Amino acid sequence: MTERFAHHLRLKDIHDGQRLDLTADEDEREAIAQRLGIEALSCLEAHAVLSRNGDVVRAEGRLAASLHQRCVVTSDPIAAHVDEHFEVMFKPAPTDGADEELELGGDDLDVVFHDGVIDLGTAIADTLALSLDPFPRSAAADAALKEAGVLTEAEASPFAALAQLKKSSENS
Repeated sequence: MTERFAHHLRLKDIHDGQRLDLTADEDEREAIAQRLGIEALSCLEAHAVLSRNGDVVRAEGRLAASLHQRCVVTSDPIAAHVDEHFEVMFKPAPTDGADEELELGGDDLDVVFHDGVIDLGTAIADTLALSLDPFPRSAAADAALKEAGVLTEAEASPFAALAQLKKSSENS
């Protein structure tokens, strides 16, 4: 991850109930867009409330972004807006058995390990990455696929093939 949107907070400086507002500047947005492989990121803001329990910090808030992705079929630019609630837990990095594989449960999916410093900016950029449409399609995508001879899911289903067989056997 690029360090352009890094917002390092020392654990000792984090207070329970602390509120933070982060807004990415132009250079930060450009670096994040390049990292995420999106056409442009015109706005990225996050508002978070930090709560702390010993060495565990929970960041909860809202992420808002305006961006452009490329259609996976036509490569046309597609405007998108992300407005997502997020919750990230920052826990101390495990020190025992560092070479062993660490298994995370369902409650640990949004856990980021720290070594006394948390990076809220990178966690927010990662949350944005998870919020993006992985296969953005423009309004012209269906027509382009049809023109290229690509079947729709309904046309390619086993039931459609059976219906086609039935229709051709009735016409024989």
